[in-house]
Amino acid sequence: MIRATIAAVMMLTLSTAVAAAPCRDAKGHFVKCPPPAPAAAAGVTKDKSGRCHIASGPKKGQFTKC
Repeated sequence: MIRATIAAVMMLTLSTAVAAAPCRDAKGHFVKCPPPAPAAAAGVTKDKSGRCHIASGPKKGQFTKC
């Protein structure tokens, strides 16, 4: 019982550390990091047609580059 508990805690700790590591897959191998999101993307929304609009501010609703 104690060995099973210790093993479970170790696996949880290892899996959490691997998942939190940037640019690694589930097995802990290095993978190519995804490109960072553009700063302007946070204030941009897409409509049902796929066109991008500014989400808030004085220019809310105006078309913008995606």
